[in-house]
Amino acid sequence: MRMIRRIQMMRANGPVRYSHSAPTPELPMTDRQTARISSRKQPQQARSAELVAAILQAAIQVLAKEGAARFTTARVAEKAGVSVGSLYQYFPNKAAILFRLQSDEWLQTTGMLQRILENHEEPPLERLRTLVHAFIRSECEEAQMRGALSDAAPLYRDAPEAHEVRAAGKRIFATFMEELLPGASEAVRTQACDLILATLSSVGKDFSLSPRTDSEIADRAEGMADMFSAYVVALDAR
Repeated sequence: MRMIRRIQMMRANGPVRYSHSAPTPELPMTDRQTARISSRKQPQQARSAELVAAILQAAIQVLAKEGAARFTTARVAEKAGVSVGSLYQYFPNKAAILFRLQSDEWLQTTGMLQRILENHEEPPLERLRTLVHAFIRSECEEAQMRGALSDAAPLYRDAPEAHEVRAAGKRIFATFMEELLPGASEAVRTQACDLILATLSSVGKDFSLSPRTDSEIADRAEGMADMFSAYVVALDAR
C-alpha cells in the first residue's frame, strides 16, 4: 500500500521510544463537526519527524486491525512504542490522526490530478482519459485503507480543514474544464465538472469494493473515459 510504504521510508527500523510527558486529555467527540483536527505542531527535527512517522504507521496498523470504532490514541501510542503524551504533542485527539491519514491520501490524489491535468503536451481529452485510468487504479490499490477511513469520516468530514483539502482538487479540475470546454458557459462547465467528479468518485468506490485484475481495471477505466469523452464532445457541439 502506497501510504504504508511512504511512512515506512520516513522512519528508522523498529519502534522508537521517546521521553514521556504529561498527557493531554483527549477531546470529547460529542460535537464531531467542531472537533479540532489540525496537528498541534509540525516536526522541526529529524527525531520529531521520526516520531510522527511512527505514530502514523501505527495508526494505519491499528485502523486496519481494529476498525474505526475501536481506534483510540492509547492503542496507537502503544503500537508506536511512544507515550500518549508524546502523541498529544502532535495530534490533539484521534480525529486529528485519522484526518492526517485521510488528508495525506487526498493530497496524493490532488497531486496526481495536477500532474496529469496540467500536462499541456497532451490534448485535454487525452489528459481526461489518462486521469480516469490513474484514478480508478488508485482507488483499487487503496481500497482497504480507504474503506477504513470512510468509517471514521464522521469524526472530521465537516471540519473546515477537511473542506479545504477537498476543495483544492476541485479547483484544479475546474481550471482544467476551461481548457476542455472553452466555448461553454461557466454554468455548463461547473455542471460538467461536478458530474464528472461525482461519477468518478462513486464508480471508483463501488468498483473497488471487490478485488480487480489489471485487465478489469483497464476495461472499466476505458469505458468511463469513453463515456466522459462523448459527454464533453456533445457539450462542446451545443
